[in-house]
Amino acid sequence: MKLGAFSASLSVKDIHVSKAFYENLGFEVFAGDMERNYLIMKNGNALIGLFQGMFDENILTFNPGWDENANPLDDFDDVRTIQKHLKEKGILLEREADETTTGPASVVLLDPDGNAILIDQHV
Repeated sequence: MKLGAFSASLSVKDIHVSKAFYENLGFEVFAGDMERNYLIMKNGNALIGLFQGMFDENILTFNPGWDENANPLDDFDDVRTIQKHLKEKGILLEREADETTTGPASVVLLDPDGNAILIDQHV
C-alpha cells in the first residue's frame, strides 16, 4: 500500500508556544492558519501538524496522493483501495470512506495501543 506523505498531528495546548518550540528545533511553517489554530510545520522531509482545540489525542496522519511538499502524485493508492485492503486484513475502522465516491475522503483506525491513524486523501 502507498499511504502517501506522513505527519504527526499534535494536539497542542497553546499553538504559539508550540510553534516557537518547534521553530527552535529547526521546523518552519509550511501551511496552516494561526487564527484557525492549526499549523503544518516542516523540517526537511519531516512534517508535524500543530492543532489547538481540534482533537484530544495526537494522530498519525497519512495523505495518499501527496508527497511531503503537498504536491499531487500521479501514482498512488486511493483511500478507498486502502480501506478495502484494511478490511480484508480484518482491521476495524473507526470511520470509513464512502466507497461509492471518488476524490477526497478519509479513514480512521486505531493501532493495538489505541493510537489514532488518519488516512486523509485530499485529491
